[in-house]
Amino acid sequence: MRLVLRAALLLCCSNIFMTFAWYGHLKNLANRPWFIAAVASWGIAFFEYMLQVPANRIGHHVLNVGQLKILQEVITLAIFVPFSVLYLKEKIRLDYLWAGLCILGAVFFIFRQKLFGGA
Repeated sequence: MRLVLRAALLLCCSNIFMTFAWYGHLKNLANRPWFIAAVASWGIAFFEYMLQVPANRIGHHVLNVGQLKILQEVITLAIFVPFSVLYLKEKIRLDYLWAGLCILGAVFFIFRQKLFGGA
C-alpha cells in the first residue's frame, strides 16, 4: 500500500506540471506565437516526466499498467477541474460530475479483482 501511495503522490505532482504544460499557456501566453507556448510547455513537461516516470516505475511493482492508467486518469480529473475553474476561470459544469462518475466506474472495474477477489 505504501508503494501505491508513493506512486499516487508522485503522479499528483507530475499531473500539476502536466496540466500547466498543457493548459497554462492559454492564460499566460495567449498573445504569444504558438511555438513560444510549445517551448515553454516542453520545459514544464520535463519536470512532469521527472516525476511521472518514477511514479509509474514505483506503481508498477504493485499495480498493473491498466490500474496505473486509471489511477492517472482519476488524478488528472481531480487536478484539472480545480485548475480550470480556479486558474483559467472556466465555469464549473455538470459534465465534470458525469465524467467523474464514468471514471469512478472505470476505477471499479479495473480494481475490482484487487478489492473483491475473483473475476
